[in-house]
Amino acid sequence: MDAAIYKCPNCNADLKFDPVTQKLSCEYCLSSFTIDEIKKLCADAENSIPDQAAVQEQQEFEEHTNLYHCSSCGADIMCDDRQTALFCYYCHNPVILSGKLTGEYKPDKVIGFKLNKDMAVDMFKRWVEKRMFVPRDFKSEQQLEKITGLYVPFWAADCSINADFNAVGKKVRSWTSGEYHYTETKEFRVIRRGNIMVEGIPADGESKIDDLLMESIEPFDYSELKDFSMSYLSGFYADKYDVDKAGVFPRIRTRASQAGKKVVRDSIGSYTSLNVSVEQYNIMKTDWQYMMLPVWFMSYKYKDKVYEFAINGQTGKLAGTPPLDRRKLRLTCLALGVGISLILGFIGGGFI
Repeated sequence: MDAAIYKCPNCNADLKFDPVTQKLSCEYCLSSFTIDEIKKLCADAENSIPDQAAVQEQQEFEEHTNLYHCSSCGADIMCDDRQTALFCYYCHNPVILSGKLTGEYKPDKVIGFKLNKDMAVDMFKRWVEKRMFVPRDFKSEQQLEKITGLYVPFWAADCSINADFNAVGKKVRSWTSGEYHYTETKEFRVIRRGNIMVEGIPADGESKIDDLLMESIEPFDYSELKDFSMSYLSGFYADKYDVDKAGVFPRIRTRASQAGKKVVRDSIGSYTSLNVSVEQYNIMKTDWQYMMLPVWFMSYKYKDKVYEFAINGQTGKLAGTPPLDRRKLRLTCLALGVGISLILGFIGGGFI
């Protein structure tokens, strides 16, 4: 008789029974569930039948997608079979064709680019003009040519959160009447329990791109999501995700818990003080979508450090930390110092 195997509703890894807690636990995303909870959550998925149309789409994706590998930094770059990748947009070294992709890497959804390269370059130029102390070649045409239209792999999660909040709220008011000063204190039990659905929490699935950089160019407008088609890759590149659902789930869990906490706290109202005894936000189930989101990306290596810059290819929001040319900064400070000394000397001399 085969043993029943249950999958984690959050990251799809195998669940194991923990004798200490008497719960089924996931060693990857650290979620845990009672036996009754997991039976209820997994009931709909146990008898699911593969979608034949989806299988065919995966096969087409495998046939028409090329994968290139960078032997220097290990990046995997994918594009359609009509386009050739010549260099790695992370380290700028040549890449070599390494084969095809399996259908599991086919995205569910995509948002197409709304900004073309000329628009992205123009936005970057205007952004750089405000930075005085960057290296000269950082603004060069050769560097600007390295701006690459890149579909970044993102996991978007819809999380069902079980919220449990228990506190004592106090409202205190004081007043004076005649010679007496009065203080009134009222205490209230504050209880919030229920399910909260937080939708579309994004986390990029590419380890080589800084997570904070990708969060800095959010949000993307999900109303423009389309079913993935290879036609969107025409003229652009895409990353193969190397961080799976279990890998991004800690980030998802943090953002989901923060969103759940805000919903609960916003519903409480105003108290003079709030003494919280219980506040828990447990994610009971996560539905995932794997999507490609448009980013104009550029990296720049300066004194053995790589600087990354990104422009949201849908909204134009730009983020990145520019390199600092310390020699240029020192020379400018020196020139200012000399100028100030001459002015002070001239003013001082005028009073002699």
